[in-house]
Amino acid sequence: MKDLFSGHAADYSRFRPSYPEALVSYLASMPKSREIAWDCGTGSGQLAGALAAYFKSVYATDISEKQMQNAVQTPNIHYSVCPAESTSFADKQFDLITVAQAVHWFDFDAFYKEVKRVLKPGGSLAVTGYALLEVDSEVDEVILELYSGLLKGYWDPERRYIDEEYKTIPFPFTEIESPKFRNEYQWSLAQLTGYLETWSAVKHYTRDKGVSPVALVGDQLKAAWGDADTKTVNFPILLRVGRNDSAVIP
Repeated sequence: MKDLFSGHAADYSRFRPSYPEALVSYLASMPKSREIAWDCGTGSGQLAGALAAYFKSVYATDISEKQMQNAVQTPNIHYSVCPAESTSFADKQFDLITVAQAVHWFDFDAFYKEVKRVLKPGGSLAVTGYALLEVDSEVDEVILELYSGLLKGYWDPERRYIDEEYKTIPFPFTEIESPKFRNEYQWSLAQLTGYLETWSAVKHYTRDKGVSPVALVGDQLKAAWGDADTKTVNFPILLRVGRNDSAVIP
């Protein structure tokens, strides 16, 4: 298990995108009951906080205690530190299980075995996340140069699953065709650079070189951004939704 985000948990909570209401509403509509959900690899609770408006109880787990110290807090969210592959949850406990921008870090076989154990009959699993952000052609060119050029060799190998839009992850469930979703923000240049600084490869590069790669492209990014106070930033949403037929009682 890799914990790449504890060292900048506060920035992760501040700058990482949440998930659109349309997506959260769709996820909440999948199970027959809205008693209890589990958001695993919750990070700072972006998705858990949204699900809490729909479910009586949300359990949220992560291997990073520091992440959860900066997480969304509501009375019906119960945070605990544990790996997604091995929990103390009861058999057939959850109506919905979600993983947001985290499944690529998991041991797939062990995690899916745990999902099948704790998912209620008729329950659903949703694996979601977001692809590389899109702003406009000028800004996107600088971000792509950072992402694929300057940071080449600094991304963990698991990152490829996001580049492949989670289409190549194992998914041993009866898959449900889902709508397409996007997340849209109005961000300042400072918000954009704050988000870029949370990338795991940026942290790897900074530790190796002693300078942030985001700072190295700062002038290019500023020139591409221009004089606008804010710009529309889009995150294409990745989504795989499944039903565990082996958990359904005839």
